[in-house]
Order: sequence, then structure tokens, then C-alpha cells
Amino acid sequence: MTAPLHRDPASFRDPAGCVFVNGERVLRSVTSLGAADYEHVRDAGALDELVRGGLVIPAREVDPGQLNGTAAKARYLLEHPRLSFLSYPYEWPFAALKAAALAHLEIQLRLIDRDIALVDASAYNVQFRGPRPIFIDYLSFRRYREGALWPGHRQFCEQFLNPLLLRALLGVPHNAWYSGSPEGLPSDQLNRMLPLGRKLSWRVLKHVVLPAKLQAAALHESDGELDGLKQATLPKAAFRAMLTALRDWIAALEPRDQQKTLWSDYTATRSYDSRETKAKADVIADFVATGPSRTVWDLGCNSGEFAEVALAAGAEQAVGFDADQGALDLAFARAEAKGLELLPLYLDAANPSSGRGWKACEKKSLAERSNADIVLALAFVHHLAIGRNIPLPDVVDWLVGLAPRGVIEFVQKSDTRVQRMLRFRDDIFDHYDEESFRTALSARARIVRDVKVSGAGRTLFCFDRR
Repeated sequence: MTAPLHRDPASFRDPAGCVFVNGERVLRSVTSLGAADYEHVRDAGALDELVRGGLVIPAREVDPGQLNGTAAKARYLLEHPRLSFLSYPYEWPFAALKAAALAHLEIQLRLIDRDIALVDASAYNVQFRGPRPIFIDYLSFRRYREGALWPGHRQFCEQFLNPLLLRALLGVPHNAWYSGSPEGLPSDQLNRMLPLGRKLSWRVLKHVVLPAKLQAAALHESDGELDGLKQATLPKAAFRAMLTALRDWIAALEPRDQQKTLWSDYTATRSYDSRETKAKADVIADFVATGPSRTVWDLGCNSGEFAEVALAAGAEQAVGFDADQGALDLAFARAEAKGLELLPLYLDAANPSSGRGWKACEKKSLAERSNADIVLALAFVHHLAIGRNIPLPDVVDWLVGLAPRGVIEFVQKSDTRVQRMLRFRDDIFDHYDEESFRTALSARARIVRDVKVSGAGRTLFCFDRR
């Protein structure tokens, strides 16, 4: 009997088709409205090289008749491999957003001479395998028509370029802004923030200032005054030149705030020596190797050092989370340089991603996407329990709920890092101690092993959830 088919709650805006989930299967319908464009792209064989290169997700046609009435109107049905974890642009560090933007432009440049273009430029059409971006929306590929303007230019700027410029030009990370405005950073808002000197750049003028002026004009001028814009054309050579210029510009962008952040130098300045680092790595490697460990979540991943240890010990993939931009920069660079199956993401653990979009269902909350076999929380608990005043049992409860197995490090209040946090505030944390932590963890899970890894009393607790 065929398993019931459910439309993905994020897939409803495009009349050319939508995505259905059937157990572990991911299927995309193509209706009569999208069939001609899909056939043009398929018959041109234009995506084959991009699929082989990992830029575009594979797809194979399956018989729509095998499915129930949900997809009965589909002219075609495509099956994609299921991605293990979905992430969103407001969670990506700068380097990930940059990689996604460059992948989008590279795809466009490779397809334009095959008379194929992308009808939109949504950042949500990109996902990641480790640090590698992959494009997932086959219905965005349409037949290119000579002279057509780039319909996705505004969307590309607001969802890729402007958030990158926010940090590259102003030193402001895009994550909190993007989280509150999931469609990206409007050009008129970025234009208001930029100092005059930044606006004098021809590229900023072309892709930020002028679009902002045109958007404002569209609200106030009559249709007759805008007819000239409606008749505008963009020859293919000019379109290719625009894409190439954007690619070269974005490739050169770097965060303006790359100076040392709070935790970006943690690996070099942490308060335990190399022997203690090795002791911690040994505990993690042993624990990962002793049970199911396909996916590891590393909370407070810093530079990705211990996520790499978990991968070397047998984990297939790791998702790292941190709130420090410098640490995320280092972790993403590590993943790229070493070819690790590690995706570092921005996370404020006291305010994790919630459901967003229409009916709060288009973008899933972090809890809905939880798929970890093992959670690592190293030098992490005190940032919530003391740094954010969250009761210790609540912190433990949340961590244990993320995965059936894990390793949690408890840092004593006497530790220099914790003392630094308490330097300018009252110590109201009478119940922050190892005994209270052990009691809270024992109430939710079986403590498999505990190992002191520093002279200051830092202890790793390996747990197996009941």
C-alpha cells in the first residue's frame, strides 16, 4: 500500500508545481503550467554537468500514477534524494551566504548560453551538504527569452547581496536582521544605512541605491511615467556581464568586522592545555565510536575542532552551532579547507529559530528539524545558566531533548571563564554546581561516564537518554 503523500507546508506558492513528502521520499510535481519549461531544460541536458558537480540536486522522473490523488494533476513527478538537514539564510554565517550567492550566479552563467535562466533568486532554493551549497528547485529553471530583464535581480539583491554588504561594508552580521525579515534586506533600508562615501561606489550605486530609488518611484509615479521601464530590454551579453560582475564582486567581499571577536581566538587562549584538549578529544572519539552517530550536533562549536574529532571517529555529518561570528568564520573555513561534512550555523541558544512564514510553517523551527544522534555541548552550559539566567535543570532538559546520546561539559563556577562572566554582576547562582548538574542530568538520562579533563575541574558527562 502506498504511503500517504503530504505536501510540504513551504511549497504552495508556485502554480507550476510543488513538493510532496512521502516517508523518506521527496517528490516534486510539475503541472501543465511548468511542463514546457521543464521539458526544455530536461531535453537540453543542461543540468547534467551541474548535478555531477554537486551544484544542483539530482532528480529522476517517476510515474505520477504510483501516487494517490494528491498529485493526480501532475504532468511529471520528480524524485529527489532527501537532504539530512535543512537550514535557512538567517542561520548561515557570512561565508555560507557568500558561497550560496556564488553558486546561484555560477548556475546562471553556465545555463545562459543554453537558453535557460532562473526565474527567481530565492536564497531558500539553496541548501547545504557540509559547507557545499546545492540548488534544489527545478521549477525555477525556465526558458530564456532574448532581451528579457532579470526577474530575480531585486530578490537576489535583497536575499543575497544586501545581507552580505551589511557585514562587508558596515560590520553588522545579517543573521538577526534576516531572522526578523525572512525575505531579506530591502534595498531602501540598506540605502538609508550606508554613508555617502559607500554610495559613491559604482557597484553599490547600481545594485543598491538605484534599485531603492526605482522602488520609491514605483510607489509615487503614474503608470505612464513608468512605461519606459516596462519596455526596457537586457541583451544576453549584457545579462552575462551583469552576472559576471556580481560574481567577481561578491567573491571579493569579506566581513569588515574580522578583527578578533569574543570567542574567535578561543582555541589559542582557552584555559586548559594541550593534554587536557587531547583528553577531551579522546572522550568524544570513544563515545562517538560506541554507538549510533550518523549525525552530530555540536552546540558552541567554536572553530569546529571537536566536530572534526567526531567526524574522524565515525560520524557521517555534523552541524555546528555558535553565536560568535568569528568562531563561525573559523569553523566554515575549517570545513571547506579539510573537506569536512560540517555545516556551521548561527544560533542564539536562548532564542533558537522558531517556525516562520505563512502560518509559521514555511520555515521549520530548530526543534522540528532536530535529527541528531549525538549532541555535544562543550563549555556551553554556563553560557545559558549564568550568561542568560536560565535555570540549570531547564538547560539540561533542553540539551538531553535534542538527541538520545550526548556529551555535556560542566564548567565549575571557580573556572576562570565563568569568573570572567561574573566579574561585573552579582553571583545569584547558588544552585550552579556539579552536584546540581549531575542530579538534573540523572533525572533525564543515564550517565554512562564522567571524566575530569582539566585541573580546574571541568568534567565531561556522557549520557544515554532514558
